[in-house]
Amino acid sequence: MRHVATGDRNAYDRCIFQVLDHTGRALLVAGLGVYPNTGVIDAYATLRLGDRLLAVRASDALGEDRMSLAVGPFRITVEEPLKRFRLRCDPGEGSEGPEGGGEGSLSYDLTWTADFPAVWEPHHTQRRGDRLILEGRRFVQAGHVTGVIRADGTDLPVTAEQWTGIRDRSWGTRPIPGEEGGRAAEEARPEGFHWIWSPVRFADRFLVVIAQEDADGYRTLNEALLVRDGHRDTQLGWPRTEIAYRPGTRHPERAVVHLDAPPSGSSGHGSKPLELHVETLTSSPLAVGAGYPPADDWQHGTWRGRGWSERRVYDLSDPSAHPLAAYGVTDHAARFTLEGRTGYGIFEHGSFGRHDPSGFTGYADTAPGAPGATGEERP
Repeated sequence: MRHVATGDRNAYDRCIFQVLDHTGRALLVAGLGVYPNTGVIDAYATLRLGDRLLAVRASDALGEDRMSLAVGPFRITVEEPLKRFRLRCDPGEGSEGPEGGGEGSLSYDLTWTADFPAVWEPHHTQRRGDRLILEGRRFVQAGHVTGVIRADGTDLPVTAEQWTGIRDRSWGTRPIPGEEGGRAAEEARPEGFHWIWSPVRFADRFLVVIAQEDADGYRTLNEALLVRDGHRDTQLGWPRTEIAYRPGTRHPERAVVHLDAPPSGSSGHGSKPLELHVETLTSSPLAVGAGYPPADDWQHGTWRGRGWSERRVYDLSDPSAHPLAAYGVTDHAARFTLEGRTGYGIFEHGSFGRHDPSGFTGYADTAPGAPGATGEERP
């Protein structure tokens, strides 16, 4: 959009792609966003390999051609709308960090192809005091990916049989760093926040589960939608999730999502409630490398000057080295089972502060077991 229908500095329009290996070896998260009222375009990519996270970021002045999805080494080409996209990150040197082909380097050339139609997510709003600080519209889609990722000088072939692709597109207003929050930011701080966003691709169906809850468990966002080729979308009611956290953390290792029975007469389904079983394979904290809050080195929409780019390598083997990651959302590549079917997708989760249904009493509280990774109050 060249002109947006608001003067709010926080107006944004962006996309995210998750590309995951079914064995849990690798998880690529990449996105691009434009911020028309601050005149910024930026993009990022992170690749989780073992205990290392390779990251590339770029930012520039937003130009007049809004059809050009390109910044720094990143290019997104819409080859067929809502169906096929080419994603590229060229090798090259950032303002700091590894160059194109050596240790810690990251580049890719991928084709993302949809297997299911894009589906709307619920209209998302959030307030701080009386002010509307977030209003977003989103759609989500699942598909397969082919091409190559080059990391640490080694090629990772990406095949349709062994990799899954998820993508999400959103626009509206969402906080950009740098704005003074005033009294509301000081006196209306949330006690807690609990979030699940889980799109799952099976061979013959696509399932989306979304839940956002306040500290007392009050649900402010809810979705459970099953999509089958040739059939109408099927709503599965009010998802209820049991999460098994790693002791001493809020890192989900397994989960069971209880879903309502499909409506009577839905094609190919019985009438009993469904259980979606989740096993996380590898994880990418979005506050490390990818620019999501509360990242302390770079966040989306911030002006870094013209032609800025950066390449970084993060060591994720020691959680205490990245304490803010515990207060941000994490994308978990996961294996899912549903009625004997196996699928793959993302179990995106964040739980901060008090959450009564989970038994968490505050920001320093973690699952029973070893001491928490941070033991700190919220930032």
